[in-house]
Amino acid sequence: MIATMNSHAPLREILPAAHGRARVSSIGARSFLLEAPGEFDLAAQRRIWALSQAVRGWPDIAEIVPGMTNLLTIFQEAPQDPDAVVARLLEAWDNARSIDLDGKTIEIPVHYGGEHAVDLPALCDLARLSDREIVRIHHEATYRVFALGSAPGFGYLHGLDPRIYMPRKTVPSLKMAKGCVTIGGMQTGVAMLTGPNGWNSIGFAELQMFDPTSRAPAMMAPGDTVRFVPARIEL
Repeated sequence: MIATMNSHAPLREILPAAHGRARVSSIGARSFLLEAPGEFDLAAQRRIWALSQAVRGWPDIAEIVPGMTNLLTIFQEAPQDPDAVVARLLEAWDNARSIDLDGKTIEIPVHYGGEHAVDLPALCDLARLSDREIVRIHHEATYRVFALGSAPGFGYLHGLDPRIYMPRKTVPSLKMAKGCVTIGGMQTGVAMLTGPNGWNSIGFAELQMFDPTSRAPAMMAPGDTVRFVPARIEL
C-alpha cells in the first residue's frame, strides 16, 4: 500500500515542512509518516529505499510501508515520547545513503486506443498533441516502480513524459475495466481491479499482473523497470 492512502486516522503534523528538510507526521498513535523533501524523483526514492532498510531493523517496529518518496513506520506500541521517534526518523533519514534496487525488467503489451481508451481524446485536447504522438511518447519512455499500493499489485511508476501529464478526474469513471492503461497526474499505471477509477484510460493490457495463488502474487516490485510495448494501435 502507499503510505498516504487507505488510512482513516487523522494525520497530525509533528515537524512542519522546511526547505530541504524531511517532514514527519503522525497517523494515529503508533504510525509516523516521513516525507522526503523536494521533487517526486528517483533520487528521493532511492533514499527512501535506503531508509526502509535501516528502519526495518529497529526492534520496536511492527511494519513499514514504503510509498512514493515517503515511508510509513508503524510501531508495535504507541511511543511514550513521540518527539524522540521523530528525532530517530530524521537522524535515520539524514544518514540514509542513496541505494538502487536490483529489479527486473517487465514488458507490458498494450492495445492503445480502442474501446478502453475513453480518455485519450481529452488528453489530446489538453496536451495539444495527436493521439499517435501521445501513444508514441507513452510507449517510448522507460519507467521505474517506486512503490506498490492502492490495489493489490498496482505499481506506482515514475518516468512519464511531462508533455502527457493529465490531472485525475474530479468525477471518477464508475466502472473502469481491470487492465486499462491509465495516466493520473505525473504517473501512469495499469488498473488492477474493475471499478471506480479517477485515472485517465488510454489503452488496455491483458497481461495478468497479480495472481493471489502465486508465491509472489504481484508481478511488479519496487525497483523494477517497466516498458509498455504496443501490441496493437487502434486510433
